[in-house]
Amino acid sequence: MWLLVSRVPPPDARYWPGRRWFAALDAVGWPMAWALAVAYAPMPAGLTGTTVVAFVALSALGRCRRALWVNHRYRFTTWRWGRAVALLLVVGSMLKVASSL
Repeated sequence: MWLLVSRVPPPDARYWPGRRWFAALDAVGWPMAWALAVAYAPMPAGLTGTTVVAFVALSALGRCRRALWVNHRYRFTTWRWGRAVALLLVVGSMLKVASSL
């Protein structure tokens, strides 16, 4: 038996001055970071690296289009992953403090 569940789309993001340009930087910055990570890998990536860079470039184009023209639907990647990284840093520092006592 198939069960189909439709999710409600998230509400439109609030607009504030400069949001479109920050979104464009966010949309291009993360794929560029991935491409640089593949390009400067310690071992040759070969065809897989080339494929990853091509996929990342296409992803950057789609994200940039959404960030500039459909800005109310763009969600910041930095905000999403920044919270997780901040949480890991806080937990790590708490463990370091706890282990030194």
